[in-house]
Amino acid sequence: MRKPMLTAAVVFACGLLSGPMLLQERGGEDETGPYEVVPDWPQQLARPGYALGSQGGVFAESPDRIILANRGEIELPNELPNNFTGAYGSIGSSLSPTPEMRNCIIIVDSAGKLIESWTQWDHLFQGGRGPHKVKISPYDPQRHVWVIDDLRQQVFKFSHDGTQLVMTLGEAGVAGNDETHFGRPTDIAWLPDGTFFVSDGYTNTRVVKFDENGKFLTAWGTPGTGPGQFNTVHSIDIDSSRRVYVSDRGNQRIQIFDENGRYLDEFGGLRQPQHVMVTADGHLGIIGGNNNKVTKFDLEGKRIAVWGTQGTFPGGLWNSHQFSVDSEGNLYVAEATGGRTQKFRPRPGADRSRLIGPPQALMPFATN
Repeated sequence: MRKPMLTAAVVFACGLLSGPMLLQERGGEDETGPYEVVPDWPQQLARPGYALGSQGGVFAESPDRIILANRGEIELPNELPNNFTGAYGSIGSSLSPTPEMRNCIIIVDSAGKLIESWTQWDHLFQGGRGPHKVKISPYDPQRHVWVIDDLRQQVFKFSHDGTQLVMTLGEAGVAGNDETHFGRPTDIAWLPDGTFFVSDGYTNTRVVKFDENGKFLTAWGTPGTGPGQFNTVHSIDIDSSRRVYVSDRGNQRIQIFDENGRYLDEFGGLRQPQHVMVTADGHLGIIGGNNNKVTKFDLEGKRIAVWGTQGTFPGGLWNSHQFSVDSEGNLYVAEATGGRTQKFRPRPGADRSRLIGPPQALMPFATN
């Protein structure tokens, strides 16, 4: 276990926070739980003299195709500290608060080597802070890639190879609370028939339901702390019984609804739940942003396992934002403030009950 260390913080890549931050917590914590860190993953992806910006999201389509939602690139200072890890979060001095929106959607292989960079779409994120989360529906044989941009108020649906922008929801840079606008949307989830739900969001306090073609169906949620009320709707997922799990981040809880928005249940005591994922084996994985804990629950909210600590060292987490699990059980965590995405693999002999299982398997990819 590591000793405490306090350094000056970097300025967050999107200009959202500054000031002193505790980069490593007290020893005695279960830092990586049943996992070990894959060293030097990913490989260097930014241009020389730059680091990747805040990592909004990650989605493991397969063990050999991992999509990173990257909030641009940040120019590095001429002199780097000895403990520089390649991620801007490990620098104890201020960096430019405005990243250059470049390489916003990156795809790497199992070794962290660059496969694709969809630079043709970088312009979509100009004027914002970059992508918020990235996902693929498990029910889509075409494996479209969906990207949420909270600050630009839009949801994008791309073809699997990134050559086409198939659908855009929301008006760029225009907030609203109606059928065609968002208030800083955050995440997306699907039913088997293609119906999808958007958590909306930082400004709005609602969940919005659309049909498979993007037609508005309904919405629910109001500001507050009661059942069906929200304070920062930050993540969403759906189980095999069509129950909708919503991360009500500001209220420190997960709320559960049926597919039409009827309140069913909730469980709380969570510290800033950033991302919720339903696993194929019927559990929930949840990651917290301000305590950087990875937690496994059953679907009723009973805690099964928890691990994680804050830090910029390998395995430490700093403002964990989205995670994903591939079919081999490897866990990927995108850090918003740490400016990196880490890959964790199950330790040999690890207690399997503590691992976060993969989500619903993707449908076989259609080539025609």
